[in-house]
Amino acid sequence: MSSSTNRFRARRLGQAAGLAGLITVLAACGGSAPAAPSASSAPAGGQGTTGAAGSPSPAAGQAGGAGQSPATAQSPVPAESNPPGDIPDTTVYVPYRSAAGHLRLKVPEGWSRRAGPAGSTFTSNLNAITVTWRTMAAAPTVRSVRATTVPALRARTLAFRLLAVRAVTLAGGPAVEIIYQVNSRPNPVTGRQYRLVIERFELYRHGRGVILGLSSAVGSDNVDPWRIVSQSFRWS
Repeated sequence: MSSSTNRFRARRLGQAAGLAGLITVLAACGGSAPAAPSASSAPAGGQGTTGAAGSPSPAAGQAGGAGQSPATAQSPVPAESNPPGDIPDTTVYVPYRSAAGHLRLKVPEGWSRRAGPAGSTFTSNLNAITVTWRTMAAAPTVRSVRATTVPALRARTLAFRLLAVRAVTLAGGPAVEIIYQVNSRPNPVTGRQYRLVIERFELYRHGRGVILGLSSAVGSDNVDPWRIVSQSFRWS
C-alpha cells in the first residue's frame, strides 16, 4: 500500500474522530431543563476527548491560556467553498432503535457508529448525527434553552455563533431547535479545522429528554437528509 494512500486514510480517520468528539461535547451541554441525577443523565461515554464533566480537554484545540474559554480563544475559521460533506440523494436510510433511550429514528446506511451508555454518534466525512438521552425535570422551552443551553454551548465550543432558537413540531412531537455554528476540533493528523453548522433538537416526554444533533460543514446542502432524519424520530 502506498504512503499517499496511508496518509489519505489517516486524514479521514482523523476527521471522523475529531467530529465525533465535537458532536459529543455539544450533546453533553445539558438539557435546558435541570436533569435529575441518574446514570442516564450522563453524556455518552468513551466518545471524543471530553473530560469527565463533558467539557473539552486541552487536546481538543483550546488555543487560549489558562482560564480562557474556547469561545474567546478562537475566531471562526473560513467556510469551505466546496466542503466535502453533501449527503448523496441516493443515500439509503436504515432504522436505529434504542431501548435505553425509548426512541427510534432513521440514519444513513454505512455510517460509522460510536455507542455509549446514554447515546450514539454516526459519522461520515464532515457529517455527524448524535442522539443522546437523559432524565429531564421539565420540557424545554425557547426561554429555558436561551437561558441555559445556549450559554453552555457558548462556553464549551469553539467560536460559537448562535443563528436561531425556535419552537418546532416534528413528526415525533414538539421540540426546541437551536441552529448555530462552531469551529471543528483540529484534525489530529493535519491540524486543520472546518466551520460547522449544527441543528440541535431538544425533545421531552414523561420525564425523559432526548437531544438530536445534526452537524455538517457550512456550505453543505443537507437540508433534505436532515429533514428525513429529524422527521423520522419517534418515541417508543
